Amino acid sequence: MTDVQGIVTKMTLEEKAALCTGASSWTTTPVDRLGLPELLVSDGPHGIRRLPDVHALSWKSLPATCFPTASGLAATWDVDLLYEMGQALAKEAIALNVDVVLGPGVNMKRTPLCGRNFEYFSEDPYLAGELAAGLINGIQSKGVGTSLKHFAANNQEFERHSISAEIDERALREIYLPAFETAVTKAKPWTVMCSYNKVNGTYASEHHRLLTDILKDEWGFDGFVVSDWGAVHDRVAALQAGLDLEMPGPKQTRVNAVIEAVRNGELDEAVLDEAARRIVRIALLAAQTPKGSNSSIGDKFDAAAHHALARKIAAEGMVLLKNNGLLPLQNPQHIAVIGRAAQKAHFQGGGSSHINPTQVDVPFSEVQKLAGNAELSFVAGYPEDNCFEQTLIDEAVATAQAADVALLFIALPTFKESEGHDRPDLDLTEQQVRLIQAVTAVQPNTVVILNNGAPVVVHGWIDGTAAVLEAWMMGQAGGGAIADVLFGRVNPCGKLAETYPVKLADTPAHLNFPGENGVVHYGEGLFIGYRYYDAREVPVQFPFGYGLSYTTFAYSNPQVSAATFKDVEGVTVSVDVTNTGQVTGKEIVQVYVHDEEARLVRPYKELKGFAKVDLQPGETKTVAIPLDFRAFAYYDPAHRQWVTEDGQFNILIGASAADIRSCVTVTLQSTLQLPSVLHRESTIRAWLEDPRGKKTFEPMYRQLMAQMSRAFSGDDDNGNEVIGMDSSGFMLDMPLLSILHFQEDALTQPADDIVDLLLAQVHGAVG
Repeated sequence: MTDVQGIVTKMTLEEKAALCTGASSWTTTPVDRLGLPELLVSDGPHGIRRLPDVHALSWKSLPATCFPTASGLAATWDVDLLYEMGQALAKEAIALNVDVVLGPGVNMKRTPLCGRNFEYFSEDPYLAGELAAGLINGIQSKGVGTSLKHFAANNQEFERHSISAEIDERALREIYLPAFETAVTKAKPWTVMCSYNKVNGTYASEHHRLLTDILKDEWGFDGFVVSDWGAVHDRVAALQAGLDLEMPGPKQTRVNAVIEAVRNGELDEAVLDEAARRIVRIALLAAQTPKGSNSSIGDKFDAAAHHALARKIAAEGMVLLKNNGLLPLQNPQHIAVIGRAAQKAHFQGGGSSHINPTQVDVPFSEVQKLAGNAELSFVAGYPEDNCFEQTLIDEAVATAQAADVALLFIALPTFKESEGHDRPDLDLTEQQVRLIQAVTAVQPNTVVILNNGAPVVVHGWIDGTAAVLEAWMMGQAGGGAIADVLFGRVNPCGKLAETYPVKLADTPAHLNFPGENGVVHYGEGLFIGYRYYDAREVPVQFPFGYGLSYTTFAYSNPQVSAATFKDVEGVTVSVDVTNTGQVTGKEIVQVYVHDEEARLVRPYKELKGFAKVDLQPGETKTVAIPLDFRAFAYYDPAHRQWVTEDGQFNILIGASAADIRSCVTVTLQSTLQLPSVLHRESTIRAWLEDPRGKKTFEPMYRQLMAQMSRAFSGDDDNGNEVIGMDSSGFMLDMPLLSILHFQEDALTQPADDIVDLLLAQVHGAVG
């Protein structure tokens, strides 16, 4: 690659400032005299949205394959499959002359109401990070870059350009940052996109701690940080914070502001040089892969092959939520196909990720292809808008009564779910609910097929159904994938990457969403998704990791590589999985970790590993899943690092978060030598929990216990018995200094001096 630093050194101040601001809506500024080409980026979490005119913010893009959206991809739990999809996306990017694909998004699904949840993977950071890394590695293996987004805490559409997400340090580190960290460290995306919102009062585009301290310095990110489109408020402040490229452009006022800031000493030119260096490196890296007609594949990609891949992925991600034995369909003679989405496929979301598909499978037609000689009847069932039309329901009821089976295609309309606005509720439309209730009342063999990007409430109608298939926003080939699953050509194996609640009021962020006065408090802290439902013992409709199959699986012989192990060594857990049914199927084995005792509060269990296994009937395979240091660690804000503690952990092996099949207990030995964080106001409990503090303080503690026990028991001056108090519990939560002040008359030196002496011994100790 051309000498990056040499180019930066030769650039003028004006050229460097211009390079750090977009030249158009989708391109960077080239420097022709130095041989630096422009870089062309395109929206693309699940397809390439390449506009014919890169200088315009229009919506009509060139044809490309529309793969399933992230919620459907996540339900595959298949890193290898996402890698394969990434390779296909890269080939299309090459054909369409795109250097960097803007995606994937790994923000957490804090609430199912977020309008953009269909673009995000999961409520669990481990799963989201692993899937994102797979997709990024696939795309970048072909010489096309990615842009990991939206960094960070972009978990709602309400006031997304200005809202301040107020998040405590542990929740930030354990929930909202790990998926980004995994993707950065495992896949090394070329770029990371900052989010619009503020994080704890500072715009993400100006957040030095996020963009520089954590992303670049701690995680070693060596690409460039780009703004979300229009996310920059103060260009100089953003540059100082670590935001390298502002998009879109052109914005000469921004360029001039940077030039002026350097000239007047407000901005160190070395900061600008570093931003320019990062952009130059990626631009030159992208140029190594010829694009369009100059590439090895030319300006055309294999649309048919990619459509077939999209169909495979869609089927792998569909989740069978309920089945009383009706599915797979067994040669029905008359099928009632009900629902507007059967003829007009609802396969993607609205907003910046909207793809112009190369073709679209119509669900009705795809069902017809596999239905043999069966008669198919279609009725719309519900209107395009939110109107209520009883005549459509009456027509559907009559059609369903005359058939052997009713297939109800229910799509959550864009006016309820789209980028740009959050959902007002988790309900289907009134018409859709009434339709399902009416049809199931007359036709017990009713299958509901859902097209949506996030959970919906089902408790008002699910009991009357024979089967429910969650098909998500399934991509352009999803109609065929639905037919494949319904008729058993594909055995469903998808599992939920997010919890389905019984009702909205049960959800973790319900009392802290969407915020007010420009602030949203993440009051649930660590406890989002299944972590919350576990802690509160709240019943759910369908748990995280849940999904049915046309076969059954048995788990046996759980093993660990070591019953006792050091944290830095990790441990491997294995289990035998047997297909005990009659058809080939895939099972997703999930491994959760439970800490039996911790100094800080921890969720009851956390996903730390998973594997997908393909089994013939009667076949058994051993699944082995490694667990590393981080699988057992939590983030301690006092120490500002990930911490492990000696003790026992339960390794829970399950088919879902609520279906734990095996438990193995292991003992971890921590290798950490943590410095003491004791200070003048530390409680006695803190002194006793600190290894060095306990050693230094324990003799004094015994003496204090005896004194306090006498002080809070016995008789009063009139001989009446005084009700004793638990002096040990009372004392533990008091600062040592306060306790000593109560005893100061009996002390040989001031309480402050005693505590200072103890602290000097603790902090001067060599561990």
